[in-house]
Amino acid sequence: MKRGIAGSLESNDALITVKESDTLNITIKSIVYDFFHEQIEKVIRDTLAELGIKKIDVTCEDKGALDYTIKARLTVAIARMTEEK
Repeated sequence: MKRGIAGSLESNDALITVKESDTLNITIKSIVYDFFHEQIEKVIRDTLAELGIKKIDVTCEDKGALDYTIKARLTVAIARMTEEK
């Protein structure tokens, strides 16, 4: 199974793990989950839509990352997954 990882668990960052899947699954673990889980999920869904990806398993371990950081980490994780041999 192909997998890609990007980011870290440092403050103000996010660790994004993506795996091949037959469905769309998004799991969010965040220190600010109660306040921002909807926004984090929106950033993930919007980024996947921009990339034309409909089926993938995404795990986001957020440590207070801003939207552009989450988007960048997700994009890199997907690129790493697709280049894995």
